[in-house]
Order: sequence, then C-alpha cells, then structure tokens
Amino acid sequence: MSGAFSIGPLLLPFSLLVVLASVFAALSIGKRLGRRAGVDAEGVLWQALLLGALVARLAFVVAFGSVYRESALAIVDLRDGGWNAPAGFAAAWLYAGFRFWRTPALRRPLVASLLAATVLFVAGNSFVSARAGGERRLPDLVLESLDGGAVRLDAFVGRPVVVNLWATWCPPCVREMPVLRDAQRERPDVHFVFVDQGESRQQVANWLRARNLSLDNVLLDPQRNATAVFRQNGYPVTLFFDADGKLVDTRIGALSAATLQARLVRLTR
Repeated sequence: MSGAFSIGPLLLPFSLLVVLASVFAALSIGKRLGRRAGVDAEGVLWQALLLGALVARLAFVVAFGSVYRESALAIVDLRDGGWNAPAGFAAAWLYAGFRFWRTPALRRPLVASLLAATVLFVAGNSFVSARAGGERRLPDLVLESLDGGAVRLDAFVGRPVVVNLWATWCPPCVREMPVLRDAQRERPDVHFVFVDQGESRQQVANWLRARNLSLDNVLLDPQRNATAVFRQNGYPVTLFFDADGKLVDTRIGALSAATLQARLVRLTR
C-alpha cells in the first residue's frame, strides 16, 4: 500500500519514479533510433518533454487559478505535485509532430520514443493507483483524542474522509498544516482527521497552541500503529477515503491549497 520507495531518509513517490522511467525510456529510444536515422532526435525529445512539463504545470495552474491568485509564488513551487498530465503529453506530441513534419527523418524516432513514454506513464500510474487503493478501507484502528478519549478511525465513515499522518518535527507537515486547517473549515462535508505519529499529548497540544492552530479530530498514535497499518515510510502522508471508507487516493509529501482542492474535487464528485 506504500506509495513510495525509501532510500535512507529520502522518500521517492512511485509516481515520480514512473515519470523518471518514462523520460529515460523516451530519451534512450530516441537516441538509438536517431543515430540510425542520422538525426538528432534526442535534442528534439528534450525540447518536447520540457515543453510538455511546462504546459502540464500551466494547465494545472489555470484550472485552479483562484487558489494560485492568493499566492503567486506557489506557481513555481513544484513540490506540490500539481500537473495536468494529459495537457502535457498533448503539447509534447504536437511539438514532435511539428518537428517531424519539417524533418521527416525524425518521424520514426520521435513517434517510437513518445509512444513508449506515454504507454509507460499510463501503465505505470495505473499500476501505482491500483496498488495504493485496491480494496483498502478505513481500518478499525483505535486512537487517542487530545482530551484522552478513544476514537475509532472507521467511525468517520459516512462522509469522505481525509486522514493526515504527521508529526511536529516534520517540516513538510508543518508547511501544509494551515492548508489542511483552512480546508477543514471550508469543507464541512468532509472529515479531516489528523493522526500524529509517535508524540505525546503534551507535545502535540503545546505545538498547536504555540502556532494558534485550531483543528478538529486531532488524534494521537504514540506507537505509530497507523504508519504500520497504512504501510507508509515517511511523513506527511495524506490518505483520501470515500464516504464508504474505501481508499481512493494517496498523497506523499506536502499538499498545497491547489493540489488539495484537486483531490477533494475527485473525492467528492
């Protein structure tokens, strides 16, 4: 169920590995076939892929423009994972088509390379999504509330549920917490549950108080049982469950307001 590969403290989401594998496959095929055809297909592929990445980002920013207008600098913060992959691939294919229309010898290396990248990207992400979701459901894990009561995670079934695994010592967790707080206020139709990993009640309460963060559904998991149950390797991790308690999406790393909104749209449509 984990959606990332761990190398020491470094956490690489499988979705990122799929992108890297797709780019590597495209460039390798383009270089080999380009040499056979006597053309510089690799250089054209770099241009097509960079253009595709730019268009993918811009298309996402335009789709959630109202959010980005509140913080223009967030547009260049690529850590949020906000991309429109279909728009990016469309741009890359159109650029490649223009180039091999002008230079017919580029046709075979460019088509083969981009086709391999497209198929690998779609198949890889489909596999990652199926592996991360499957039939996983919100578990009957019993956790502690800040006031000392016992709370079962599956008690939140009935509305869509967003479960955030976090810790006060985790910089990305700290960065995304105001975004999640605002979403909790604005979306009463969704349960937001904040499951602190490995810390005491006093640590968490003092941290929230010092930052004037008012959150509902803050739960304590001193033994990190949720990390084990959800089979995650690092923080923050945000898991999205539908109203029936089925896992439908996972985000590894900090969420921006736009990427959270994108996932909530998919979760509640």
